[in-house]
Amino acid sequence: MPTTSPNPGYVPRAASRRRRPVLPTRARTDLSQLATRLTPRDVWLIEMLYEHKVLTSHHITALAFTGHRTANRRLRELYFMGITDSFRPLRQRGSAPEHYTLGRAGAELLAARAGTDLAATGWRKDTCARIAFSPTLDHTLGVNTLLMQLATTGNLTKWLSERSATRLWGDWIRPDAYAHHTTTGHQLLPFFLEYDTGSYNLARVEAKLPGYAALASTTGTRTPLLIHTATARREAALRHRITESAERLELPIATGNTQLAGPTGPAWLPLGPTPAGRLTPAQLAAHWTGLIPALTPDAALSSPGRPTALPWHPVPPQPPTPGN
Repeated sequence: MPTTSPNPGYVPRAASRRRRPVLPTRARTDLSQLATRLTPRDVWLIEMLYEHKVLTSHHITALAFTGHRTANRRLRELYFMGITDSFRPLRQRGSAPEHYTLGRAGAELLAARAGTDLAATGWRKDTCARIAFSPTLDHTLGVNTLLMQLATTGNLTKWLSERSATRLWGDWIRPDAYAHHTTTGHQLLPFFLEYDTGSYNLARVEAKLPGYAALASTTGTRTPLLIHTATARREAALRHRITESAERLELPIATGNTQLAGPTGPAWLPLGPTPAGRLTPAQLAAHWTGLIPALTPDAALSSPGRPTALPWHPVPPQPPTPGN
């Protein structure tokens, strides 16, 4: 659930400060040269940037590197290869981390691996600027930060963006993300995420619930909905508003807010009586019975009603380990 506030302080770094060497006119030769320079982790990052639009250097370091110095050195190299573009938000106090988006060479590599052309990726020369100045940037970063925190525990096995979730289930719902959390005991918590910034009135949030119920009824699945709000006050008002509807629709829902500990801890409060109070993701998996994930091998296939030019597959939340 995105906010509509503008971000006038976001300035594309690629457009204002750094000069990139002119790319060779023969893109095919350029890509063949990149083949000798890119690691499996680099290719994973390309796919992640395509899937999730924008990741900060902090996100990327936490997910794929052991330290900021190593991460920043490699990210700079990828920038000058044209694999990524970047910008840095202007802040009144302190400095923001570098924000990375997919660059032209990265998009060309994706297209080559899929056997299609650059246009199929949707990449444009102004892609970085569009993301930097998007009114939904803060919302996108909030979603990605929350899922990144879950992914760094090693328990997140699937992480789909809003775009991918909409491609799969857009006839019913448009969640901000979809993910699978697996406990150390191999118990699965599949969930949809609604990241509520408070920009929508509560009636609009409640109006989303019948879509989730229709998806469950049509597909024979039972996937919880986690709603993350900006404040404790907003969470309390939301729970008061949607509890009756959720019970009537038999939807498993839990809420949390940014004023609590991170999403990996006891931050989630299921609707209805919960003697244990707030629960961790692992405890949520045990709290609800009969969960059936919405994402199945059949669901992951492209729907004839929503064809995609670029073949799609879920990107692992963490890069491949060396030797794999």
